[in-house]
Amino acid sequence: MKRYYIDHAATTPIRPDVMEVMVDAMQQAWGNPSSIHFAGRNARKELDEARRMLAKCWDVLPSEIVWTSGGTEADNLAIFGCTDALRDYGNHCITTKIEHHAVLHAFHKLEENGFDVTYLDVNEEGLVSVDDFKQALRDDTIFVSIMTGNNEVGTVQPIEEIASVLKDHRAVFHTDAVQTIGSLLFSPKAYGVDLCSVSSHKFGGPKGVGFLYVKEGTPFRSQQLGGEQERKRRAGTENIPGIVGLTHAFRVATENQPHHAEKMKALIETFLRTLQQNDVTFVRNGAHDQTRSLPHIVNLHFPGMSLEKMLMNLDLDGVAASSGSACSAGSVQPSHVLKAMYGDDPRTKESIRFSVGAGLTEEDMVEIGTIVARIVDRLSVK
Repeated sequence: MKRYYIDHAATTPIRPDVMEVMVDAMQQAWGNPSSIHFAGRNARKELDEARRMLAKCWDVLPSEIVWTSGGTEADNLAIFGCTDALRDYGNHCITTKIEHHAVLHAFHKLEENGFDVTYLDVNEEGLVSVDDFKQALRDDTIFVSIMTGNNEVGTVQPIEEIASVLKDHRAVFHTDAVQTIGSLLFSPKAYGVDLCSVSSHKFGGPKGVGFLYVKEGTPFRSQQLGGEQERKRRAGTENIPGIVGLTHAFRVATENQPHHAEKMKALIETFLRTLQQNDVTFVRNGAHDQTRSLPHIVNLHFPGMSLEKMLMNLDLDGVAASSGSACSAGSVQPSHVLKAMYGDDPRTKESIRFSVGAGLTEEDMVEIGTIVARIVDRLSVK
């Protein structure tokens, strides 16, 4: 049985060329980049070159790149690092109800420590209202975190408009851009953000490595005790092979973005068309205007379908997809994203995320659509 992986929003297969540069780095740059001897200097050279190359891709300063262990650490570092540095100026923060848990749980921790956090609602398309944001903004607001593109439904937020509102405000603006690399023509300068989180394994790079963009002059305090790596912003010996792999994958993803985005859009359209041709009843969750949606993610509601049975049958038939929901005590809990969009509507427990990526073809999407149609028919109540 042929297997189809359609869960690229969770993680992507590592690119073969990324593995090659990583193996080379393991063999040639195995030293500690903080050491002053030849082995350390070799590692430092690779580290500095990777930082320069990545900064060039985004037209930012090399010093504005802070290597991390992935998107979760980058989100946490941005939130805690900036609020710690700015607490003397206020204790109010703004985020949304549909952020990744790496952001939401960090804000819950801030609330435990006395911060006041506003969680913005979204509409049924998963979009934040700029007017709602303006109303939530206060003189004592010090930090704002709003993701660029949602990992469950793909909705792209009005980041540029929100950045414009914050132009003359003290608040620091962070965005989780983990899902956007290779899918959107994104850069922190163009979008006007102060901080941006990125994770390597979402665009063909290795797991366990990412980075945080920190605009020069942004108030920031290190949250990790130890050495003085990353200009005293993130202690710990840098993961040289991972960073080399990330940088190579990042360069390829950003250079190929227009072609990749068009291909992903075409794959999704083929999948949806196949479902329609097979008379499958479904509703697309998320933005109605597909220019406001990430091209590689589609979240579908199958009315009356048991989510657990759907996912189990998909796996048995060789299709790897996901719900975006958390599993607890053997049952699937409603997605916090869909709950924010639709309240207690049944779709919060009847929706599946399909996310495409490299390696999939139009023929694959027809076959996946046919498999989904067969499962829906099998599980439908007659």
